[in-house]
Amino acid sequence: MPHASELLLQVLAAPEAGSALGLDDWNSLLRAGRRTGLLARIGADIQQAGACGRLHEKVREQLCAAVRVAEHHQRGVRWELNRICRELRGTGVVPVLLKGTAYVMADLPVARGRVSRDIDLLVPRDNLAAVESSLRDHGWLSLDDDEYDDFYYRAWMHELPPLRHCERGTVIDVHHAILPRTGRLHPDSDLLLQAARPVAGGVFRVLSPEDMWLHSAAHLFQDGDLHGGLRDVTDLDLMLRHFGEHEPGFWDRLVPRAEQLQLGRPLFYAIRFTKRLLQTPVPREVMVAAQAHAPSWLVGPLMDRLALRVLVPEMRDGESWSQTSARLLLYIRSHWLRMPPALLARHLTRKALKRWRRKKEE
Repeated sequence: MPHASELLLQVLAAPEAGSALGLDDWNSLLRAGRRTGLLARIGADIQQAGACGRLHEKVREQLCAAVRVAEHHQRGVRWELNRICRELRGTGVVPVLLKGTAYVMADLPVARGRVSRDIDLLVPRDNLAAVESSLRDHGWLSLDDDEYDDFYYRAWMHELPPLRHCERGTVIDVHHAILPRTGRLHPDSDLLLQAARPVAGGVFRVLSPEDMWLHSAAHLFQDGDLHGGLRDVTDLDLMLRHFGEHEPGFWDRLVPRAEQLQLGRPLFYAIRFTKRLLQTPVPREVMVAAQAHAPSWLVGPLMDRLALRVLVPEMRDGESWSQTSARLLLYIRSHWLRMPPALLARHLTRKALKRWRRKKEE
């Protein structure tokens, strides 16, 4: 593992260790933090650990600047959610916030230094039409007017086509489930909605602690190709540390809840890689229970090699052949888990023809 990657994992796992690093190490670490989108998180964690004062002035300035940018972004998220609340008031729907916006509004440690690219909401499937209609009435428009893409989202996926506000430029994803309808796993959205908790004075809700963590695990290891996934691994790590300490019964509920939601395999991978990369403190009995959902002896070692190549990126210009190959195989895996073979072949053929026509027109 390259030196910069080692430093990055070391400081993410133990932020106070940053105060012992020299300037050469910090030069490498700052570049690694920017490349992975984790610089603000490193700065926020070091501030939380009370170690910022022991850093070199130039290092401290860069970290503090990154933290201020993240804090400014989160103020924008809160303001945007205030607008969305007004825009959905007539629907009678209380949406469940997902991922980064949920962390911010629930004021969780995982929100520190985190910048979200868009806003994700979960609503009952029966309320999708009313929510979409209300948003469109208030200036939210589809990002892509392609007829096939619109059909793809509405028929097969777990969300509406992404919407962007015509003036504010914010992107919103409205979900009715946390995994695609055509995927291998089908967590029951009703169970998630029933266990959701109110935040922000009851204006919004967030998933229960175990559901929030399991959604993050499913998003990374079941519905994604792990590209840029180190930030998501740090999310999983911070949530386990916080919920494990401050939510009574969290560890007892986690594995049974994963089994109830059909998320045993993502649970296994999430615990395995947070433990391996960030030394997350997981009780032994939870690790043993998660092991029951491990892949076969053939798939497990292969997944280890591929995931580690992508989760811990090479801190240099350009990728090695091995990392490019790992990224491609995990991309194929993500589509294989998302759709059955016949539907996947149809979808990929359609997308390939679309790209060919676009190039021909150019």
